[in-house]
Amino acid sequence: MVFKRHLTAATAVFVMLGTGYDLVSAQTVSSASQQGGVPAVQTIPGMPAVTDASNLYSETGVGHIAPQIAADPERVYVPNLRSNSVSVIDQHTNKVVETIKVGKSPQHVVPSWDLKTLWVTNNAEGTFDGSLTPIDAQTGKAGAAVAVDDPYNMYFTPDGKSAIVVAEARKRLDFRDPHTMELQQSVQTPDCKGVNHADFSIDGRYAIFTCEFGGHLVKVDTVNKKVLGYLRLSGGGMPQDILISPDGKTFYIADMMADGVFLVDGDTFREIGFIHTGVGTHGLYPSRDGTKMYVANRGSHKIHGNPHSKAGGVTVIDFATNKIVNNWPVPGGGSPDMGNVSADGKYLWLSGRFDDVVYKIDTETGDMQKIPVGKEPHGLTVWPQPGRYSIGHTGLLR
Repeated sequence: MVFKRHLTAATAVFVMLGTGYDLVSAQTVSSASQQGGVPAVQTIPGMPAVTDASNLYSETGVGHIAPQIAADPERVYVPNLRSNSVSVIDQHTNKVVETIKVGKSPQHVVPSWDLKTLWVTNNAEGTFDGSLTPIDAQTGKAGAAVAVDDPYNMYFTPDGKSAIVVAEARKRLDFRDPHTMELQQSVQTPDCKGVNHADFSIDGRYAIFTCEFGGHLVKVDTVNKKVLGYLRLSGGGMPQDILISPDGKTFYIADMMADGVFLVDGDTFREIGFIHTGVGTHGLYPSRDGTKMYVANRGSHKIHGNPHSKAGGVTVIDFATNKIVNNWPVPGGGSPDMGNVSADGKYLWLSGRFDDVVYKIDTETGDMQKIPVGKEPHGLTVWPQPGRYSIGHTGLLR
């Protein structure tokens, strides 16, 4: 069977520290009606209501482009880690139409909570010269960089009150003003070596971050801004991207050493299963209809792998059954990494990390086009995307 349970799998390496907040008095009841008998979600104050409790991706479907971004240029923004640049691809011509010089070691292009700005996270690997370069989503033009320590990745709390700069090398999460990036509060994650990717619970109460170099996950209270606990995964040891299921019950964790996806119950914070996908499992993205998950398998267990890996490809998983429904190898080999899905759901765009290309993948057939970009492309974003607000990374919209 593809899906298997680990009855003795995960071990919480630290005792959960408690919730630390009163949800009865602090939550906002979703104004959405119940869907198919599923109770409405009680969200944290300030967070937009969950329209469909059975599918938190309901507002990111085809045709749900927010009016204020409907006229934004249809582009793919590709951060090139070793070129210190962002390649801008026209989604229709599949050609690079502009190259934007940014700071040192750009890792991801992150849409802001209000969908107005695309932030380039320049974490300046091994130095203290990190910065964030803002790109105006309407014009595609870059503004002046903001000095920020070690911004490997960035997220936004679901209420829009804070940006969370993921300071990977510092084992720290910096909560900042979402517009000025002025520091609000730092949360230390001392037992999360290589903290990098995250997703949030359906109600916004907590986020789970992956710890790439320790084989752990860390659960963080987004209301009181503190660590709730750690979880060690049962195998693998290098968790990467993380994605929540449409019903909000399960978190999927890509692990590039385990060559598959671990399943974790977010509320109880325990491992409940594993799906083997392919070598170097890395990025996770939902389809526009919220029924499938695209899994990018980078084709290598190495941080700096070789190009043209025959093991590189994409696995498609059905959310409802946790079964694999498609496998798409990269013709000639490749290294699919991070990216997102086009607004119409017809294409999956992924960076080819070790091949200096971007893959445009037909989501019906798996057919791929390769577009040359800069050196070592990483966390690209597709713009515009459907949704009301962004919680960060390469475009986790809700």
